[in-house]
Amino acid sequence: MFEVFKRFFLLGWVSFGGPAAHIGYFHKEFVEKRQWLSQQDYAQMVALSQFLPGPGSSQVGFALGYQRAGILGGLAAFLGFTIPSVIIMLVFATLNQSLLSNEWFMAIIHGLKLLAVVVVSDAIIGMWSSFCKQKRTKFIALAMAVLMLLLPGLSTQMLGLLAAAVIGSLWLGKDKEGHSKAKTIMPNWLALSVFAGLFVAMPFMVSQGSVAGLFNDFYQAGALVFGGGHVVLPLLQNIVGEQLSSDAFLAGYGAAQGVPGPMFTLATFLGFEANPDMPIIAALVATLAIFLPGLLLVVAFFNSWQSLANNPVFAGAAAAINAAVVGLLIAALYQPIFTSSVVSDVDAAIVVLGFGLLRIAKLPILALIGYFVLATQAAHWLL
Repeated sequence: MFEVFKRFFLLGWVSFGGPAAHIGYFHKEFVEKRQWLSQQDYAQMVALSQFLPGPGSSQVGFALGYQRAGILGGLAAFLGFTIPSVIIMLVFATLNQSLLSNEWFMAIIHGLKLLAVVVVSDAIIGMWSSFCKQKRTKFIALAMAVLMLLLPGLSTQMLGLLAAAVIGSLWLGKDKEGHSKAKTIMPNWLALSVFAGLFVAMPFMVSQGSVAGLFNDFYQAGALVFGGGHVVLPLLQNIVGEQLSSDAFLAGYGAAQGVPGPMFTLATFLGFEANPDMPIIAALVATLAIFLPGLLLVVAFFNSWQSLANNPVFAGAAAAINAAVVGLLIAALYQPIFTSSVVSDVDAAIVVLGFGLLRIAKLPILALIGYFVLATQAAHWLL
């Protein structure tokens, strides 16, 4: 277990670039270099993470540790990969409180907010091409975007995702090609029961504003996120609501883009900011809560993922949910990301050039962060 923790801890400090890059790092380190598992077994882990809600790269890392050293090995892998990002986000949250009155620091924050416009736009393009190939999935995505723009709120999101799952199971499941006849799925019932029990029961057992209420809010978000780190953005924005300003929220999101490790550690920053009375505890509770449902589902379906993937009803529901979260991101791109970030013609020009640097020049995320920080600082100095 110590070996598992050490390898993932070292990767946690240098794994920049988001979930897709993390999966590449894992492949190079554990399949090619250390030969902990075969190419086929690794591909199965990646496939499982794509079918389940939760942070995809963290689920793959957890599965690697789980296969190597059991449940404690999975926890060692998760902690090793996540702790560096948590530490960096805690430091950023602390500095963010003390430097809000500094003009240069606020210009940096503004640059991170403009970066969020570009990153989310790029994520929408990539996810649209992956998850909205059919007319039906395109319709689901656009319907979800319209719904969220007209009736923004957490309850609308949850009902929309639930409706997408039902529609997909009925509308897409029977038409899915390449799926064999559904087989009996035998999950780990204990892990699945814990996941479902917390998801269903906690909202009725905790009070808003308490630490338990914070845990419930972030757990619900982690349980509903299909598609990775970018998709959690609108869910978390609605959860924190009026507790955080749009500036603070997008500053945290921009910082999460630039740190190594999982982007779900945005929850660390948001928990810290949402509870000034005990910020460290709140940050750790929020972090644990948002990752927990995805990890429980990996344990639940680790040995039965193939039958899950071959079930046409589940596959149809998953396809519809993936399309719906594209719609969520489209709505979130407009409000709050664009409306609270792009406030001048100069901002728009910085964003357009930054989008070109990402899509055409293929600049890595660290170089993009440098561009946005320098561009906003230059605009602040000149104007």
